[in-house]
Amino acid sequence: MTGETSLDTAVLDRAELDTAEFWFDPLCPWAWMTSRWMMEVEQVRPIEVTWSVMSLAVLNEGRDHLDADYRAFLDRAWAPVRVITAAARDHGDAVRKQLYDAIGERVHHRGERDFVAATAGALEEVGLPADLMRYADTDEVDDLLRASHARAMELVGDDVGTPVVAVNDVAFFGPVVSPAPKGEAAGRLWDGCVLVAGTDGFFELKRTRTRDPIFDTDQSSPPATTKES
Repeated sequence: MTGETSLDTAVLDRAELDTAEFWFDPLCPWAWMTSRWMMEVEQVRPIEVTWSVMSLAVLNEGRDHLDADYRAFLDRAWAPVRVITAAARDHGDAVRKQLYDAIGERVHHRGERDFVAATAGALEEVGLPADLMRYADTDEVDDLLRASHARAMELVGDDVGTPVVAVNDVAFFGPVVSPAPKGEAAGRLWDGCVLVAGTDGFFELKRTRTRDPIFDTDQSSPPATTKES
């Protein structure tokens, strides 16, 4: 109709770059799904993405109601985020995403549950020193890890899980998607995120999840633990 501009045309006509900051714990299957969507968005929209670390172990501190199995999982969840944090400190911010991809591939597609071994394998794949593994079971970089996690919480609030995504500096938990949209479908979901982030007073849309993460059909999909978010 005359005088109307479609959302897609308006997006393409925007001169400025949208920005996103994506906080992840590499062990969370829902964050992994959302990160694959974010990578699709990078291909179809003018966007600059920063990848940052948050921690399921930190997120769940002080939650006494957790069952023993999940508490044991959280105890093992320190190693990957500590090593990623140390690697970024010593070798530059770009290695966060590289290690995230390598660890996530091992955990979510190959079904590895030895998180120390998965992290060590990721270091080798990315070409980083193996001695970064010394940070896995120490608290030497925990101040940096906690500061990154706290920055996400300051933006989004406490009643959330992973991932946290800041859309043009307005942060939300999610989007939580399964399967991850691809191509223009990914772009349209991003357009919606930009729209709600730019709406003053918008806080939440939510419905009950009725499916586990659906990974790419050509790769194995270990059962999701829905608490890992």
